[in-house]
Amino acid sequence: DLSSGEVAGSLAIYDRVEVVRGATGLMTGAGNPSAAINLVRKRASSKELTGAAEISFGRFNDRRALVDVSTPLTQAGNVRARVVGEYQEADSWIDYASDKKKTIYATVEADLTPATVLSAGFSRQETDAKGPMWGGLPFWYTDGSRTNWPIAKTSAAEWTGWPTSYNNSFVNLEHGFDNGWKVRATYSHGDRRSDSHLLYLSGTPDRQTGLGMFAFSGSYATRTKQDDAGLHASGPFELGGRKHEAAFGYMYSKQKFNANSRAADFGTQSSDVGNFNNWNAAAYPNPAWGPQTFYEGGVTKQEGLYGVARFSLADPLKLILGARLTDYQKDVTLSYAAPYTMKYDKEVTPYAGLVYDINATYSTYVSYTDIFQPQSQKDFSGNTLDPVVGKSYEAGVKGEHFGGRLSTSLAVFRIKQDNLAQEVDLVTRPGQTAPEAYYRAAEGATSKGFELEATGELARGWNATVGYTQFKAEDAAGAAVNSIYPRKLFRVYTTYKVPGQLSGLTVGGGVNWEGRTYTVDPGAPRGTNGLIEQDSFSMVNLMARYDISKQLSAQLNISNALDKKHFGMFAAYGAITYAAPRTASLTLKYRF
Repeated sequence: DLSSGEVAGSLAIYDRVEVVRGATGLMTGAGNPSAAINLVRKRASSKELTGAAEISFGRFNDRRALVDVSTPLTQAGNVRARVVGEYQEADSWIDYASDKKKTIYATVEADLTPATVLSAGFSRQETDAKGPMWGGLPFWYTDGSRTNWPIAKTSAAEWTGWPTSYNNSFVNLEHGFDNGWKVRATYSHGDRRSDSHLLYLSGTPDRQTGLGMFAFSGSYATRTKQDDAGLHASGPFELGGRKHEAAFGYMYSKQKFNANSRAADFGTQSSDVGNFNNWNAAAYPNPAWGPQTFYEGGVTKQEGLYGVARFSLADPLKLILGARLTDYQKDVTLSYAAPYTMKYDKEVTPYAGLVYDINATYSTYVSYTDIFQPQSQKDFSGNTLDPVVGKSYEAGVKGEHFGGRLSTSLAVFRIKQDNLAQEVDLVTRPGQTAPEAYYRAAEGATSKGFELEATGELARGWNATVGYTQFKAEDAAGAAVNSIYPRKLFRVYTTYKVPGQLSGLTVGGGVNWEGRTYTVDPGAPRGTNGLIEQDSFSMVNLMARYDISKQLSAQLNISNALDKKHFGMFAAYGAITYAAPRTASLTLKYRF
């Protein structure tokens, strides 16, 4: 993805990250069938001077500093401000790779009346990635044996880089009425930019000579402008002698994307990869880059009207009904092919749910929703795939035990999708300057499974979260889909606050276990099973925090404590990238 480098930002500007599980078309329109991520910005809500400062140091020269200050701007505190600044600089476990990140965020909030709040803000995030890998490391040798590279090995050149910036400004107006209804108007404008100089290596090397790899050098300057606006209302109402709740609104989004490319000229220098076994990222020549020329661009517009009501049919029984009406249009212009338009009007996304409180401990629920998700993936001929459409069903039981200290849940789900894009291989079409993945549309792709979770306080000072997920996903022909994602997941995390003389100490740890993953590699050498696969593995993470005083604390985090070597894979690319080895970081945090 030419624009993927634009969105690598920081979480410093957010108060929390919410994961809204289940099909998300009701609120987001072109929704993913699994979940939506809601990033909640930090607000200037404090009427007194308060804040925090922290510094951290970690493996691979990881250094980070953050300051977060809130202050009233008037004596009465009806106008308030908050400023956040963060700087991070780190090397990597990958040779020649490093990153610098800068973030600044400022917001002002004003109480126009006791029931009306106006807020506005601006953020800027910069990243400066050096030595990024555009592709990965080959999984096979030509004799069919598997490679086993050092985790520090790179397929990039020393001169590669992917700097990005993201400016965002926003304004929100909220008003509460005496009858319990609230109205909220929102607007935001984002401007993302990146300017990359990259090297892509592909192929299958010979075990002895290291020959067989091919290089492509690419440079892309991208810019994305996005405007989002919304008007939302929610509140209670009475019907049939009972109280109910409703919410409805309008959302508008427009995104303009443009990518320019530069041609690479090596002149008399050799751009052959040579022996990849002895790849020297510092020795590979830096080409002369030509002027920017248009590569591709597009405009995506989306409008949506939604409404949802939560009816109290009886004290233990609630019915949720909702729907969204979406207009979606994407106009794409390409330098290497004819322009095209995707347009879908008045797409209706319904939602229904039923919740029944069995008793004071347990409640059960069922839900249904449609799925509508336009996509930009293309088939071998370069034609854009039709939108993903489908249906999602979920049922479950939730429980609260020991006065709410422990929560448990069991959910079963079934998701059926048509036109679900599945990567097949890479292709360079006539006129394109870079290889691109092409896809097939999986018909009748069905995912079904279950999820168990328990979280809460098991004893005084002892908290734990345990979860297990298992599912099966196949298309109508019985072929597995999205097999790069583990079918089985087990996660446990626990913390314990030590009593007595060490009452300031909290220790914790967790294990993430993932089942086998794989993908079919059409370029796999003869004599192999044709699969890039990874056996199940566990990741262990540890932490310890000590509260030195009410204001000052120190925390040690160790990730991948057992130093498990594992990788991520690209469907059909014939390549892998190794994930981080054991890392440790120490953070000092001061609150005032």
